[in-house]
Amino acid sequence: MERKKYNGLSAAQKTELWQRWKDGQSLSEIGCALNKHPASVYTIVAANGGIAPTARCRSRIALRLEEREEISRGLAADWSIRQIALELGRSPSTVSRVIERNGGRTKYRAGAADKRAWACAKRPKQCLLARNEKLQRAVAAKLQLNWSPEQIAGWFKLTYPDNDSMQVSHETIYRSLFMQARGVLKKELIGHLRSRRPTRRSKHVSSQPRGQIIDAISIRERPAQIEDRAVPGHWEGDLITGSGNTHIATLVERQSRFTMLVKVNGKDTVSVVSALSKQIRKLPAELRKSLTWDRGMELANHKELTMATNVAVYFCDPQSPWQRGTNENTNRLLRQYFPKGTALSTYSQRDLDKIASELNQRPRKTLGFQTPADKLDDLLQ
Repeated sequence: MERKKYNGLSAAQKTELWQRWKDGQSLSEIGCALNKHPASVYTIVAANGGIAPTARCRSRIALRLEEREEISRGLAADWSIRQIALELGRSPSTVSRVIERNGGRTKYRAGAADKRAWACAKRPKQCLLARNEKLQRAVAAKLQLNWSPEQIAGWFKLTYPDNDSMQVSHETIYRSLFMQARGVLKKELIGHLRSRRPTRRSKHVSSQPRGQIIDAISIRERPAQIEDRAVPGHWEGDLITGSGNTHIATLVERQSRFTMLVKVNGKDTVSVVSALSKQIRKLPAELRKSLTWDRGMELANHKELTMATNVAVYFCDPQSPWQRGTNENTNRLLRQYFPKGTALSTYSQRDLDKIASELNQRPRKTLGFQTPADKLDDLLQ
């Protein structure tokens, strides 16, 4: 049986690969564009920790290929070293060293000499942490305390303002973590990063399909009275994810911070919209005005939700969770009840209602230490 031959990527393809990776494309998308298996793409990406290698460039003082060809022609014409150097505008000693380094007058070849110079110019340079063991140990200790690289860099700058040897950028820390070939920071320390990603990822990447929701109304078109929390009845929503691909929908009223938890049978839009519609219809009419959601495809059937509840649905900009900050903050509070890794399918709607009630009875600083339940009662009177 004849084995299939796999060819590597050319320099141009690798350049395209890294550009697509920076743009946030997935391994599958990059592989499809380059006609390569995603595993082949991952091998290249993982070897560099997801960080595009710096493009090499020649020194401005190094001999160019055309200058080496002039040397070769000069030698063929039996010119002296000084004549060749004068023609090039270079020092005779420079020309002499180049010739002797590449076989002498009889064996000198311009192409071979240029390739040899390019190969010899590649010298590995140790990064800052590799050269400073004290700083390296200090960074590792802070990472073990679950500090982020940005927090570590900022702390060093504040603590050692006049000591450049004890300062490091957060980018250097990330590179030393993800590029294990540097041999500076142990791979286990990646587990202390909040993202826990094995490679560096572009800020443009999205973990779920975005921007494919038909007729989505942007949050930018939301009326001002929703923005300034002037009236009740405007909600923010999202899904909390648990183990085994289980989910709970969360709804938070913007003015009172009143929270509702909704059991969903799946993340598909039919299941989510059906569960939300059923829960929202239980609310009085004055509390059914609008809902702001992220760009998740679980609300692709938003028109059906609006028809069933008369609630207008607005969508945040891609990768902008801060635009529904009330919901994001509430979800953090709910992690006290649903730690990451919890199987959320074990909770009944009655269980969720009980947890939501407990949360709504907790005083909130942002409400002047009123409870969300009391605040909502006041608004409805």
